[in-house]
Amino acid sequence: MRLDKFLKVSRLIKRRTLAKEVSEVGRILVNGKVAKPATQVEAGNRITLDYGSRVVEVEVLEVRESARMADAREMFRVLEERRVQQQDPFRDGDRSE
Repeated sequence: MRLDKFLKVSRLIKRRTLAKEVSEVGRILVNGKVAKPATQVEAGNRITLDYGSRVVEVEVLEVRESARMADAREMFRVLEERRVQQQDPFRDGDRSE
């Protein structure tokens, strides 16, 4: 399954278009590598989301084409979650000085 669809179905990100935008700017890693929206996700993969004011690392437990809200949480296991305290000027992708 595509990364952007998995993020939406699992409800890690609410909308697929938003999942696509976040991955296009390099804020999502799959198994430690920068992932694009079409990156294939399989059970056992580790996904790191650097989104909004948090960084979340999850392990994919199963991939489903659709899931009810109550069942979506069974698709992954949270390995680490942390809030980002300070805004780093480089977090927005602007690397110019």
